[in-house]
Amino acid sequence: MSWLSKLYKTYETVQQLDLAQSEQIMPICHTPQNAHIHITLNQNGEFVRAEVLEKTQIVLPATEKSASRSSGEAPHPLADKLQYVAKDYANYGGKKKPYFNSYEAQLKEWTNSPHSHPKATAVYQYISKGTVIADLIKHGICHIDENQTLLTSWDNPDQPVPLLLKVLPKEKGQVEQGSALVCWSIEIAGDQCPQTWKDSTLQQAWIDFDINNSGESALCYVTGNNIAAAVNHPAKIRHTGDKAKLISSNDKDGFTYRGRFEDSQQAATVSFEVTQKAHNTLRWLIERQGYLNGEQVIIAWAVNQPDIPQPLESLDDPEALFADWGDVDNLTFNTEPAPTPIEPTLDHSKDLGQRFGHLFSEKLKGKFSSTPLTLTDSIVVMALDSATPGRMGVTYYRDFQPTEYLSNLEAWHRDCAWWQRASKEKKEAGTQKWYRSAPSQKAIIDAVYGDMANTKSGKGLKKNISERLLPSIIDKQSIPIDIMRRATYRATQRHCFELEQWEQNLGVACALYRGYAIRTLGRHYAMALETNNTSRDYLYGRLLAVAENIEQFSLDKSGEKRLTNAGRLMQRFADRPFTTWKTIELSLLPYIQRLQNTHGGFITTRKQLLDQIHSLFTCDSFNSDKALSAEFLLGFHSQRLELMKQKTTTESELDLIN
Repeated sequence: MSWLSKLYKTYETVQQLDLAQSEQIMPICHTPQNAHIHITLNQNGEFVRAEVLEKTQIVLPATEKSASRSSGEAPHPLADKLQYVAKDYANYGGKKKPYFNSYEAQLKEWTNSPHSHPKATAVYQYISKGTVIADLIKHGICHIDENQTLLTSWDNPDQPVPLLLKVLPKEKGQVEQGSALVCWSIEIAGDQCPQTWKDSTLQQAWIDFDINNSGESALCYVTGNNIAAAVNHPAKIRHTGDKAKLISSNDKDGFTYRGRFEDSQQAATVSFEVTQKAHNTLRWLIERQGYLNGEQVIIAWAVNQPDIPQPLESLDDPEALFADWGDVDNLTFNTEPAPTPIEPTLDHSKDLGQRFGHLFSEKLKGKFSSTPLTLTDSIVVMALDSATPGRMGVTYYRDFQPTEYLSNLEAWHRDCAWWQRASKEKKEAGTQKWYRSAPSQKAIIDAVYGDMANTKSGKGLKKNISERLLPSIIDKQSIPIDIMRRATYRATQRHCFELEQWEQNLGVACALYRGYAIRTLGRHYAMALETNNTSRDYLYGRLLAVAENIEQFSLDKSGEKRLTNAGRLMQRFADRPFTTWKTIELSLLPYIQRLQNTHGGFITTRKQLLDQIHSLFTCDSFNSDKALSAEFLLGFHSQRLELMKQKTTTESELDLIN
């Protein structure tokens, strides 16, 4: 019940904040829905006009049952589909079962109660006349054929498709006009808000009526109070078409309760008020600051916001933020341009950790937010996912103290920091070609699975990466070894990728191995060339980088555009370094001879470098054909980048490699 309790408390805190209308949480006893038809009435319930709406989401009053309906009869109190609000729907051959009687009875009960509202009364007066479909046909909103039957398709190629038939979803190539949701506006003299879905007085009138008619009281496991218990729990958590529920107990057959409980209420009871507020808060948080990966959602937020004496270092200055790490390889970050601040002058006491949430989303994307970070007393991280369309589960939940949370996030970016290759889009935006940072989640997915992750069957792979890396990012756990190894393997497949993609994969593989080595092996690697590192794997990586540099230099001078032998044999080199190195070394001789006369200085420095690296090997380690670990990529990449920066008396290596 912890997550429900946190969300409930967050709702109560939000209500105390002076947020703009668009920033507020949806009121309880309401649900979001896409509306298709907008009917305007006068205060006497007389038709004025109507229009078709395109991609318009409204917040409409709902009962506990209607808010969670997926099929069957469960009318909304006011705005609903034509099959509910139109008494004459069946007269025009509607394909769906008409539910007007239950809709009318419920609306009548509301309008006859002490919690009635003039706009609800006007709607009741109008729908009681039974002319909704007729009026919509008359004004060109709904469309019928020569048999006075509502159209399900448009077969006239000479005329444009009516707007209503375009906005309604298709089922098996056909549309059902009875599925169009109708919302109402009531024009009353002196009233500045005719739209019923924006009228706070009408919303409150429905809330009062609905709570007054709630179910039986029971012990709420969240608040500990004996209040009206919830029977149905809300859906539409991630979006308006989302039918998956976090809490569901509608299976009363078989062995569901036998031998344990007589009914579902004995297992756990959540009050109507708590489930409404908690789900509305969750929906609000997801829309406001959630990280979405298909059906998977990851959110982070602050429950309460006490007075904080001082904020953390601003995230638009990474060196200042990481100053307390000490001199770790002189670690700096050339981050890409920071996103636009959410609201630069926003009082953090009013955003309930929106900055934390956006920061967390940006962390998963490998970025820092430019918005200053502030401490709060409780940080919650929660992941949701659904295996089926109707059921959703909490796949990850943690409640952090802010110091632990921030420390773990910083550790991720510290441990996995490595030189990353900027994409073409980032370079166009002003990012340097190589920048130091932890890899983004997208870059990790591309490096581990490539195009496979973008296929229909590969969606699960993306979610799997997110779910398995989450403990590494915010719990400071070790990086999964299989993810690291697969990234390493693909980084050695030089012949399978264009240069830019391979360099991106190489940067990710080095970052993951560096983080894995720090957290699992207790081995720290600098983010610069370690000239005194005598590890066999590291040295073999350096040799490969020098060999690639020599051959690439020669190919560029002769105008040849092909892969070097070092790149072509990279995977074989990782498996059998000693024998493969002999092949690569022999293949270098023609290039060395070709360059000896024209670029003698270059060849001399490279031969000296090869000799220096060879001298660091022990005899036994060099002659061994044991497969190399991912450490060789660190040596290869570090040496490669170092050669790119060096200049000889005649050439700039940076210009060459670029």
